[in-house]
Amino acid sequence: MTGSRRPRWPAAVAVLTLVGGVLGNVASNLLSELADTLLGPASIAVAVVGAVAAVVIELRRRRTERTDPADPTDVVTAPSTGAPTLPYPAGFTGRVGQVDAVVTLLRTTHAVAVVGRRAVGTSACAVQAANLCRDEFPDQQYYLDLRRGGRQRSPREVLTALARILGTTAPAGEGVDDLEAAADELRSHLDGRRILLVLDNVDRPEQVRALLPPAARTCRLLLAGTPGLAACEGLVPYWLEEPDRADAVELFAAAGGAVSAARRHLPDPRVDPAVAEIVDLCGRQPRVVRALGYRTAQHGWRYTDVRDNLRHVAAAPPHQRTPVSPAVRLVTDRDTAYHALSWQARRLFRLLSLSPAPLDRPAIGALAGRPRRQVAALLDELAAAAFVGGAAGDRYDLRPLLVPYARLHLRSADTVGRRVAAQARLTRHLARRAERHAANLQLTGALLGRERSLLPDDDPYAWFDLHQDLLLAVVGVPAGAADTLPRRVRRWWFRLAVALCGWLAHADRFTEWQKVCDLVLATPTAGDRPRIAGWAHNELGVLRRRQNDPHGAAAALTLAVAERGRRGTAQARMNLGLALLDLGQVDDAVEHLELSRRHRSGADRSGHALTDLGLGAARLTRGEPEAAHHHLVRAANTFRSLGDARGYAAALTNLMLVYHRLGEHLDAAQAGRAVLDEENAGPAIRAGALLNAGAILFARATEDTGPDGSARSVGVDRRRLVESYRLLTRSRLLRHGRPSQGSGRTLLCLGDVATALGKPAVARRHWSRAAQVYQEIGDAGGRAQARQRLSDG
Repeated sequence: MTGSRRPRWPAAVAVLTLVGGVLGNVASNLLSELADTLLGPASIAVAVVGAVAAVVIELRRRRTERTDPADPTDVVTAPSTGAPTLPYPAGFTGRVGQVDAVVTLLRTTHAVAVVGRRAVGTSACAVQAANLCRDEFPDQQYYLDLRRGGRQRSPREVLTALARILGTTAPAGEGVDDLEAAADELRSHLDGRRILLVLDNVDRPEQVRALLPPAARTCRLLLAGTPGLAACEGLVPYWLEEPDRADAVELFAAAGGAVSAARRHLPDPRVDPAVAEIVDLCGRQPRVVRALGYRTAQHGWRYTDVRDNLRHVAAAPPHQRTPVSPAVRLVTDRDTAYHALSWQARRLFRLLSLSPAPLDRPAIGALAGRPRRQVAALLDELAAAAFVGGAAGDRYDLRPLLVPYARLHLRSADTVGRRVAAQARLTRHLARRAERHAANLQLTGALLGRERSLLPDDDPYAWFDLHQDLLLAVVGVPAGAADTLPRRVRRWWFRLAVALCGWLAHADRFTEWQKVCDLVLATPTAGDRPRIAGWAHNELGVLRRRQNDPHGAAAALTLAVAERGRRGTAQARMNLGLALLDLGQVDDAVEHLELSRRHRSGADRSGHALTDLGLGAARLTRGEPEAAHHHLVRAANTFRSLGDARGYAAALTNLMLVYHRLGEHLDAAQAGRAVLDEENAGPAIRAGALLNAGAILFARATEDTGPDGSARSVGVDRRRLVESYRLLTRSRLLRHGRPSQGSGRTLLCLGDVATALGKPAVARRHWSRAAQVYQEIGDAGGRAQARQRLSDG
């Protein structure tokens, strides 16, 4: 479907006029001094007049195209004679239930208002309902258009027109008393008479406020207008939505039926599924649907071609250049509700279609590049016209039915540069806010319960929870789609992905975390820049390690070490060392952890503390408690100075095992109490401390038994075993039953302690549950240990 060629004669007239003016100047130089003084300015004046005339002709031509009376878009038209009689709607289709509801309200209510967004069909519905019940008002039925000729009538003009129709006195002035006096005389004149008064196209409640409430007993007042009428006292509003799909298809078919049968070669639109999608892409706006149905039948356009063209324009990425076809131009030009908005509100309506989810006011301000105060006024205008709706958290989004319609307007009115600039502003705003809140995730945990005055103003968890759909949708570009990320958007998009992964890691949302990493790897940017690919592989390695997949973690982290730079390699090597430690490759783990410490910047104190924590665990596993003690004490001191409660508690938890290995049981007990007293340690670390404390008590209890297994000090051993069982039970409860390696080890220890306490049935129950947990997380070694205990017990 190609666009019709526009006439070139207006531009040709302008060019020829300018050329004639230049030639006149040249000729004037060859004439006498008198001719030179007269013809020179005259030729310039002719050129200017010709150019202005061409511009005026072009504007009038475009206005004629927009308001072409050949298309049957106006269902209700005031009588051509100007008489205030009730018109009959021509070509009214559908709305059976809505019209019947309005008729029912008219029979029981003095004043009824059919309200809805502009061009949704309130006028046609109200006039159709008035015609169905006109026999019930034998005295007279009157109709008054309050927007005749496109100009809104003032309250005084409305009362003046009604006074002229009914023969009463018009208001003497614009004052409130003058309007009230004229309105009272109208009510007295209508009292006792069965008259139906229809006021159409009421744009502002002020136009009819003086008439409400109507005091007449038998007179009825029927209004049709904008949603603002619903707030008026003295009337019953009836909200009218867009027609449903069946009614919209019927409108499309009825408009096409107005074309001569000899020029129509299309199948019945009522049975073609493409037509149903066409009306949805048009927002089911009656005026647009009728105009498009008429033009489709008139030009013989195929329904599938119209649908595919509208769909392609609505779904194309912002930076893609898409030609605007006659169908798209017709749809956008006939949207009277859109053109009734201010130009800034129209622009905001178009730009909101770039957002895949609701936005708050700061984000809308960034998208539009406007201050917050102006954004608030524009949102009020769009909400009053029923273009946008509200969402939780003081957020706004377009009504779902109008989203493709707004994208069609965006394609028609905004250039590629403007669309990409708006997309970049939104992505930059979200990336900066996400980075700030991701940094506050650690700050909140560090400051909670200490210096509340230093807490951030916004709760980072609440912010991410509120905007998670928006963030995931902005980051979730189609995998491998190179043309979905303009160059000026890619940088902010990657920073947003990094911050989003930080929150997903804190929230243990592994599925979305892996999806974001896969999307980053699938983009061409990751292939061109190894640093980005290394970051994604490092994130996947950490994710798989937390999913108890050390082999997958080691494979991903090996790629990360090979792709990242020196500073990025430090983090990747530390994670790789921890993964190798999980696999039992202690020597390789220590080597990578030592390299990680060398590669870290001296200013990265938190990174050094994490590396010392990993080295302490590795040295302890390798049987070097003195070296482990050195690293863990240094890590604990660094975490404490940084205010990182979780890191400090994790270092103390490992120090408990070091002290036990060194025989310093008092220090081990003090370290355990320090972890449990740390309010911000987190349930996982507290559960680990309780597990280590219970395991230490169980080991000390078994060390005090004799060679034959009998207890040397039965009372003391029994108390230690009971205390160990109590601590292990608390550790299990803190894990909330979530399958993990920690919960599996806790269940194994509970079974061992229950065996020592002489409760074999309880022990078997714990070991069976441990085998099930290890099977769920895919830990074959832990499952083998649980099965071995079951077979031995």
